[in-house]
Order: sequence, then structure tokens, then C-alpha cells
Amino acid sequence: MRLNAFLARAGVASRRRADDLIKAGRVTVNAQPGQLNTVVGAHDRVEVDGREVARQRLRYVLLHKPADVVTTARDPQGRPTVVELVPDEPRVVPVGRLDADTTGALLLTNDGQLAHRLAHPRYGVEKTYVADVEGDPDDEALQRLRDGVELDDGRTAPARARRLGRGRVELVLHEGRKHQVKRMLAAVGLPVTRLHR
Repeated sequence: MRLNAFLARAGVASRRRADDLIKAGRVTVNAQPGQLNTVVGAHDRVEVDGREVARQRLRYVLLHKPADVVTTARDPQGRPTVVELVPDEPRVVPVGRLDADTTGALLLTNDGQLAHRLAHPRYGVEKTYVADVEGDPDDEALQRLRDGVELDDGRTAPARARRLGRGRVELVLHEGRKHQVKRMLAAVGLPVTRLHR
């Protein structure tokens, strides 16, 4: 990991401020002056102004997100956020997003590499949703979901879809566009009344 990222992750400073500390000669790695291109390994000793920097412990919180909570670290409108639900876990951020009214599993972490692998569509991580819908899903609607649905921002990737009961659908996706589940189900005539992941 680059030295500025190490310092930022450890909570010493932002990456930009860490660059300033490095340029000023205030950072050493194994008793040698740090450089902007220095890579920090697992066994390296990093100091700022002669004081050792403790490695940040990676933290993982699997949260059951309630309804009416937004999936951000801060909300300009003052709504409750998922980060506020875990005050004892400093500097964790949500991996991906759930709409405010959607409930269910949400991972918060300070592990940037894991967050990237889970959130980026290239890695094809499955996300399973259960939706209560208006109407009853028939075979035609389910097949359209399985084939991919044309939305205003393009066709969705094929999804796994099955009827769980009257007015209830399970949908498994590999991508995560904004409001995707709700938009897909609305496109096949099944507006969502409740959504859970």
C-alpha cells in the first residue's frame, strides 16, 4: 500500500495532507525518509515526527439496515444514517447502497480492497432481494426478469427470479444500478411495496 494511503487509513491525515507530511520529511519508513512513491509492507515501521503509527485494524460490520435510514456517512438533510447506527466502529463506510425504505443486509467496513471487490460489477457478486409487489408475478413477468429488462439507462443483465408466493418475488442480481430492483419490477408490471435484501 502506498505510504499516503497507509497514513490515511491509520487516521493520521487525509491522503493529500499525508503527501504534505511526506514532502516535509516528517515521515520515516524503517528509519529512512519516506517518499511519495514509498510502498509500505506488512512488517514496515512507519513513524511521523518520531512517533510510530499504529496500523489500522480492519473492521467489518454486517448490519441489518432498518427502513427510513439512509446509506451514507452523512446526510445534508439530517436523516439518520447507517454510520450513526454503529458509533463504536469509527471510520467504517457502507459497501454499496440500499434505498432509505429498503431493509436488510449491509456491510460497513474500512477495508477498501474488500469493498471494491464486493461493489464493482466486474466481480459479479450476487445480491438477493425479496420484494413484496402489487399484483401476482406470473411466468411471463418472471421470464422477462430472467432475460433482462429494458430500462431508461439500458438493458439490465439477466437476473434469477422466482415467485415466493402471492405478491412476493425473489430477485438475484449481479449489478447494482440506482433503484434497479424497483425499476425492473415496475417495468414488468409489479410495483414494489416493500423491499428486503
